[in-house]
Amino acid sequence: MSRANVLLLVTGGIAAYKSCHLTRLLSRAGFSVRVAMTRSAQRFVGHVTFRSLSGHGVATDLWGEGDTDPLDHVNLARWADVAVVAPATANLLGKAANGIGDDIVTTLLLAFERELVLAPAMNDGMWRNPAVQANLQTLRDRGAHVVEPGSGWLACGIEADGRMAEPEEILDRVIAVAGGAAARDVDDQPLSGRSVLVTAGPTREPLDAIRYLSNRSTGAMGVALARRAASLGADVTLIHGPLSVPAPAALGRLIPVQTAADMAAAVAKHLNKADALIMSAAVADFTPETVSEGKLKKESLGTSWNVPMTRTIDILADVVDREIHPDVTVIGFALETEDLEIRATEKLSAKGMDFIVANDPVTNGTFGEGKHQITLIGPDGVIWKSDPAGKDDLANELLSRLVPYMARDKDDA
Repeated sequence: MSRANVLLLVTGGIAAYKSCHLTRLLSRAGFSVRVAMTRSAQRFVGHVTFRSLSGHGVATDLWGEGDTDPLDHVNLARWADVAVVAPATANLLGKAANGIGDDIVTTLLLAFERELVLAPAMNDGMWRNPAVQANLQTLRDRGAHVVEPGSGWLACGIEADGRMAEPEEILDRVIAVAGGAAARDVDDQPLSGRSVLVTAGPTREPLDAIRYLSNRSTGAMGVALARRAASLGADVTLIHGPLSVPAPAALGRLIPVQTAADMAAAVAKHLNKADALIMSAAVADFTPETVSEGKLKKESLGTSWNVPMTRTIDILADVVDREIHPDVTVIGFALETEDLEIRATEKLSAKGMDFIVANDPVTNGTFGEGKHQITLIGPDGVIWKSDPAGKDDLANELLSRLVPYMARDKDDA
């Protein structure tokens, strides 16, 4: 099967360490990845690291030394469908804009004739420099796709613009540039033609103009599932509460919401066009009965604060009516701290879901980064128990088991 080929070009900036994670994300998304590095880049990250992550030798030299073949500066340029420069330093942008080829990376850029993605990273003063911006505009005018840097802590010790975009955001742009999916072979896009609705993150229920009630969900699992579904060819709509991770920019639709009522309304609006619903959001079960227009003063509350609450709408039970939407494959999530499988199975039956993903946020550390464990349950019981893994890996494994149901024709359901 033919897969899109990505040439990752790493230059000499501190953000080179992020390119290690980018290499892994690209590989997991289905791309075949080769890496070339400048000499300066190797002072930040060794080429052996990229060789291990990509599974290929790393081009570092114009003279055929090390992993490099003498004609790599031409052959790799012909091989790649997309070239990604991350980080793209001010030096690299100047050379690329002016046709200078004095190392393996800049020579590859001269020989490369397809889609180019640039992820600039530099000091804020360099980023604002008119010459840098002029060089970047020249490259844009020639068709380059630019993933704008963000604001954050820079190597010089200040918080400002110039920080390289997160690897997940760069991945999203590559997927979009490569045609909306990692794979070019139709067999690698089993969800092509399918519409997938994903919910992610927490909701926030306001108490007053300042305070709100929420939970510890980061939205990482829902984002990973949305990104993976898109890479498998699906038209993905992501309805998300406030996220602690970057939202995938390359999806069909991103719909930010705040409250449980907002999320219920968004799901109701978009469910009619969905072939599958992945309900991974951590939606509030209760919301304050009244919300103060201003900030409540502690002096007016006394020594304790009793907040009358009312139940929020149960999206899976009340919005996803299986009699109205019998052809939608519904996958829910259950966070339980005791009797995990029993309680999750009860929810599966009570809410008419096709599958439910159960996890214990206390035992398995469900929130945030790190390794987690999940259990996939269907009508006939447990289908799969994962090993401890990161959420990107879990999303990939989970969808590999759900794709046959999400991709089937409705007449076969």
